[in-house]
Amino acid sequence: MGVNSNRVEHFDSHNGQTTTTTIKISMPSSMPPSLEIHRVQLPPERTTLQKLRQRLSEIFFPDDPLHRFKNQPCFMKLLLALQYFFPIFHWAPTYTISLLRSDTISGLTIASLAIPQGISYAKLANLPPIVGLYSSFVPPLIYSLLGSSRHLGVGPVSIASLVMGSMLSEQVSCTQNPILYLKLAFTATFFAGLFQASLGILRLGFVIDFLSKATLLGFMAGAAIIVSLQQLKGLLGIVHFTNKMQIIPVLQSVFKQRHEWSWQTIVLGFGFLAFLLITRHISLRKPKLFWVSAAAPLTSVIVSTILVFLLRHKAHQIAIIGNLPKGLNPPSSNMLFFNGAYLALAIKTGIVTGLLSLTEGIAVGRTFASLKNYQVDGNKEMMAIGLMNIAGSCSSCYVTTGSFSRSAVNYNAGAQTAVSNIIMAAAVLVTLLFLMPLFYYTPNVVLAAIIITAVIGLIDYQGAYKLWKVDKLDFLACVCSFFGVLFISVPLGLGIAVAISVFKILLHVSRPNTLVLGNIPGTQIFHNVNQYKEALRVPSFLILAVESPIYFANSTYLQERILRWVREEEECTKVNNKSSLKCIILDMTAVTAIDTSGLDTLCELRKMLEKRSLQLVLANPVGSVMEKLHTSTVLDSFGLKGVYLTVGEAVADISSSWKAEP
Repeated sequence: MGVNSNRVEHFDSHNGQTTTTTIKISMPSSMPPSLEIHRVQLPPERTTLQKLRQRLSEIFFPDDPLHRFKNQPCFMKLLLALQYFFPIFHWAPTYTISLLRSDTISGLTIASLAIPQGISYAKLANLPPIVGLYSSFVPPLIYSLLGSSRHLGVGPVSIASLVMGSMLSEQVSCTQNPILYLKLAFTATFFAGLFQASLGILRLGFVIDFLSKATLLGFMAGAAIIVSLQQLKGLLGIVHFTNKMQIIPVLQSVFKQRHEWSWQTIVLGFGFLAFLLITRHISLRKPKLFWVSAAAPLTSVIVSTILVFLLRHKAHQIAIIGNLPKGLNPPSSNMLFFNGAYLALAIKTGIVTGLLSLTEGIAVGRTFASLKNYQVDGNKEMMAIGLMNIAGSCSSCYVTTGSFSRSAVNYNAGAQTAVSNIIMAAAVLVTLLFLMPLFYYTPNVVLAAIIITAVIGLIDYQGAYKLWKVDKLDFLACVCSFFGVLFISVPLGLGIAVAISVFKILLHVSRPNTLVLGNIPGTQIFHNVNQYKEALRVPSFLILAVESPIYFANSTYLQERILRWVREEEECTKVNNKSSLKCIILDMTAVTAIDTSGLDTLCELRKMLEKRSLQLVLANPVGSVMEKLHTSTVLDSFGLKGVYLTVGEAVADISSSWKAEP
């Protein structure tokens, strides 16, 4: 059949129709000695317990976290365990003065951003401004002990604040029942931390992967627009504003309350908003000037506070923060409640905000870790973020995580270790103890401008355009989650995002690709005839590749699709007067797993094709599939000529047997 050792078969091809080129196979009377048909081997026998152990290890411990403990003395194992659970023990012994200098500069830089952001994001969550500062003190200290990222800047974030505020406000008013609202916020934070830590301890980090980048991109863009529109209340000086989070009610409220617009507030707000946007643009254009946008929020707070203080007798319409209590975080464990009518609301809010903040924190940590060529352990990060939120819920803090803006500033300022978070917390501590009265005249309008500037970066229109160019289904998921947030609600928008992600997975699993393969002339390689135009289809053979595991979810579809391929091939051979179809080869290279439904489908398919005088052959089944074929006795029904190591060997051997027939 093959004329030399480099070919399985030799094709003499002549012109035919587009994808149905006619090929004649020239074979000698006997197979050449260079062509060897290999037997498909079964994997080594293992017990059920060994299989289960390996499978669980692959699912929950893909990184093999215990490899460093192997062949180590007891003392070293104890030290390695401390370093694993408390990364500070890993880098603290080698910490130097030069590292402290870098961390101090970066810590003070992010503190200048964290203080105004903390106050602003607390208001976004409908919480007292002081809670935002509390949340910028305790959680960073906890994270510096437990976290594995050197650059993550910890504190409140806009999306989690927005979601918590919108979900809690649906059932409890922050103005009519402020104490109950505060209790719900702390309880939701506790459950968020419990959920996050549980994912890390149980190594269930793959759960957050159900929020794909495409759906998150749409969700965050929609949330950013809603957040920005909500800040029109502060920018325009409106007193009576809707609590709803949909775009239409918000815009209606803005224009219905035109009589409450304050020109003084508008001038001050849009002036500082322009200043903040300009500084942001400068830092984006010239990354070395990162400190310009980092210092802009605190500068705005200081300057606006001085202006309002000087004009306090004339600018009565400008709303101010007012009195903020001095002192450390008061304990709040007595405010957590685990029964009552609102417990379900607290749990639901905690899980949703916990999932969102966890996704953002780990994504940010991995982004900056890749820039400095070190690894961030996802499961350890889940435990660190979860435990800091549990501790935060007991010390008057609400949900915190790694902030992208804060982490970017931290990275650009030259942070070397998590000590930068300790320095930031120390700066917040000084503020809490001594500087709180200075914020009395800080106008709310500046906080609104800070929030708008922070969230506007979440609108990634270039990312959406890239989705449109690369993957239309991803773009559809992005658009659906975007409009779900805008027109329905933030929690339901997130639900739509998750549902679309799951639907996409189910679609790929239940409707896998099946391809027709052809031979690349002069080789033993078989590839997709649509992708490689030079690939030639082999007469009398229909070679199909299945690019998916064969499960109960797709077995019926695959059976119907393969029979359709067979019908179309038979019709094509009749129309073009080609060699009649005799054999169907299934390339199983990409079939990584098969279940009992898949095995039954192969049996039924073989019987159906046999009745039509067609042979079904399997090529290159992987170890686990081969093992199940053997155990279920399906392999016996295919016989010795039913399973081959490669498509090339199958074509060569079957063609040779046809040639040998009288």
